[in-house]
Amino acid sequence: MMRSLSLLLLVALAALVENEEGGKHHSRPKREFLSRSKRRWVLSTIELEEEMNVKYPFKLSQMFNDKTAGKQFEFDIKGEGVNEGLFSIDKVTGDVYAHAPVDREKKASYHITFDVWDKLTNEKIDRELAFDVEVKDINDNAPRFTAITKEASVKENTPSGEYLPASMEAVDDDQEGTVNSTVVITVDKQFPAEPKIGIAQISGRLHRLIFDGCFDYDKEKIYSILIKASDRGNPPLSSTATIKLNVIDTNSHQPTFKQRQYNAEAMEMTTLETLLRVAVEDKDTPNTDGWRAKYFFISGNEDGLYKITTDPKTNEGVISIVKEKNFEVHTLVKLRIGVENVEPISVCKDGKLITNSKKVPPPDSVNITVKMIDTNDAPVFEKYTDDVYQMEESEPGQVLYNPNVHDIDSSKFRFKLIEDPANWVTVDEKTGKITTIKKMDRESSFVENDIYRIAIAAIDDGSPPATSTCTIKVHLGDINDNIPILVNKTVIMCVNNVDKILVRAQDADAEPYSGPFIFFMGDDKTASKLWKLDPAYGEEVGLVSLETLPYGNYSVPLVIQDMQNEAAVETLNVEVCECNKSGVCRARKPLSIDLGGAAIGLIFAGLLLFLILLLLFTCNTRKDPLFVDFDEGHQTLVKYNHEGGGVECKDNIHIPVRYKSVTDSLQQDNVQNTEAASEMSNVKDLHSPRGSENDTYDICSAANRKYFEWKTEEMAEMPTSATADHPLVYEVEGEIGSCPSMEALSFSSEKDFSFPDTLTPQFSTLGMICSAHLDQLQQIVESAYDITLVSDAPSVLGVFGAMGWPPGGPRTLSFGPVIGDCLREATPGP
Repeated sequence: MMRSLSLLLLVALAALVENEEGGKHHSRPKREFLSRSKRRWVLSTIELEEEMNVKYPFKLSQMFNDKTAGKQFEFDIKGEGVNEGLFSIDKVTGDVYAHAPVDREKKASYHITFDVWDKLTNEKIDRELAFDVEVKDINDNAPRFTAITKEASVKENTPSGEYLPASMEAVDDDQEGTVNSTVVITVDKQFPAEPKIGIAQISGRLHRLIFDGCFDYDKEKIYSILIKASDRGNPPLSSTATIKLNVIDTNSHQPTFKQRQYNAEAMEMTTLETLLRVAVEDKDTPNTDGWRAKYFFISGNEDGLYKITTDPKTNEGVISIVKEKNFEVHTLVKLRIGVENVEPISVCKDGKLITNSKKVPPPDSVNITVKMIDTNDAPVFEKYTDDVYQMEESEPGQVLYNPNVHDIDSSKFRFKLIEDPANWVTVDEKTGKITTIKKMDRESSFVENDIYRIAIAAIDDGSPPATSTCTIKVHLGDINDNIPILVNKTVIMCVNNVDKILVRAQDADAEPYSGPFIFFMGDDKTASKLWKLDPAYGEEVGLVSLETLPYGNYSVPLVIQDMQNEAAVETLNVEVCECNKSGVCRARKPLSIDLGGAAIGLIFAGLLLFLILLLLFTCNTRKDPLFVDFDEGHQTLVKYNHEGGGVECKDNIHIPVRYKSVTDSLQQDNVQNTEAASEMSNVKDLHSPRGSENDTYDICSAANRKYFEWKTEEMAEMPTSATADHPLVYEVEGEIGSCPSMEALSFSSEKDFSFPDTLTPQFSTLGMICSAHLDQLQQIVESAYDITLVSDAPSVLGVFGAMGWPPGGPRTLSFGPVIGDCLREATPGP
């Protein structure tokens, strides 16, 4: 610390010495440090009072700078208010001027920058000086209300000292924290003058109205309050606002009855909605809680026979009878009722609010006299509901009940049966005795929870007759009078899901005459081989199939025995089927086939093909068919070689034939027919060369002629001693007949044979029959007719084309995996 102080003194001393030497020797160069210490501005503080009433321009201050000595210079200022013409400076003297009054509430200070320039070099002589011009505040703004309740309402019974529902806030725009901006809010005036209303500060700027005393709606309903907000400046400024205060009426008056005495009369043993209406007067505002009446009984209604309510429209009290009471003689009932308001009463008296019930007027009251007129009383049962007990199925004639009845007004009365739904009983008209006339069944639909209800009425001889009723509940005891039965006599067994079904039995009797039951299989050996019971005891048992059962209906005899060994024979019908997910039997497929138009056309096409082949067979003189049959007996035509009974002719052909066995014969014929087919193909080519569309030929004649030549040569070579088997004798019948030309047949190729592509699965079997031997048939036909069979030809026309019809027609035949493919149309081959 001491070192720093010494350093400062040294610097000051050096500066002083340099300054003195500088005055003597101007040519000596100055040290930079000392030079800078002498560069400074000298000016007085600039402070400007707002709204000054002076002559403008008004001099504020003068600027000095010690660097200007010996130089030609000028002053310059810039900053806030300069460009606007509010401030200026004399460039030579440095005097600063204000040219107009300023308002602190618009701008509290101005930031200004001063410079001094060398006129010759146009350079700054010293560093720039910046400072603020502070505007001094004066009390030129009055407080103003930023928030105020213009109108409010107050209840008449508001207690003294509570805040009223009116608030306000005020501010002063003068300098904050000064007396000029300190705001005080007061009640300047009020009318009426009572109660006294004042202002209370809640927090910060928020103030609320408060009062001392009480409001009286009957005297004053509206108050006008002038609120004043003033500051503490010199002189003080202020502003005012008015609040309108409305007084809301409350209960300050007790209601009073319009009459001092009321009378009414009513019949005994009756209820009455409106016995009497009573009216009141009230000086408070209608339809408010201070006006609405609330009635109450003071005395005379200790039994609760009467009730009093308020009519919301008329404010009247409505007295009604809510309970029946029997009066033996005419009786006068004295009632006393009172009335008050829904809202508690309060009264403003001598400037104070009175709410104490002892100091306010008491509720008004009035007397009511009700005359109850005695009427004929109904007979009285000793018990209006009674219970009796009886075993079911008891013999008729049982006495169930004898009623005990009395009547204070009459000694004569009669009885009547008014409820007996099953017609099981009768009642004695004089005594009321109830006797059974039928057996009573506990399981009857008229019995609920083992109880049968009977109701009788006792009727006196008064005018008019009076009636009372009594209900007798007959509790029926159970006996074992029912046998077990099946709950469901028909059930379904879904064999694709279960092999066991549940069987439930029931018995209308109660314990111990009902279940659980014991089940036995009935006397049916067939059923016992198919079914068994597991378990066989309980309310519900299981019926199990002992083997896989075909679909169908089965009758299962069962014996069911209850706990008292009472047995019953029941037959359970079981439907065995395959079920869907819902447990319902799926529909069986019908045994018949529903054929559509396409299927029928397919069958006719097959028959036509069969007739054509049959026609080829009949063209041969022997019974061996042109095409070899194969797999005889399996859905093919059976071949018969023996005709027998040939007619003897003069010219006979003796052709010995010998076969070792039937099997050899079949095998040999198969080979021979294959060779014959080859020869027939050659003959066909001789008669109808390919490419000639106009030539016709008889394929059957050529085939038969060649076949007989080949067969005769073969049989001539056979031994003539064969006796076990020899050719038959045929009569010469002339020229060999020729088969009709295929051109004679009319067959339209325009028919759409695409329907076999969409046949249903029912025709799969027919397709397999058709395709079983197509491989062998294809070889024979291709060899015999020199054609190519393909699998995509569209029609049966290929069959005819393969046999030469129409001439030059299609040379390709189609055979597929189903019968429909056998009938597709042939497409021309190469």
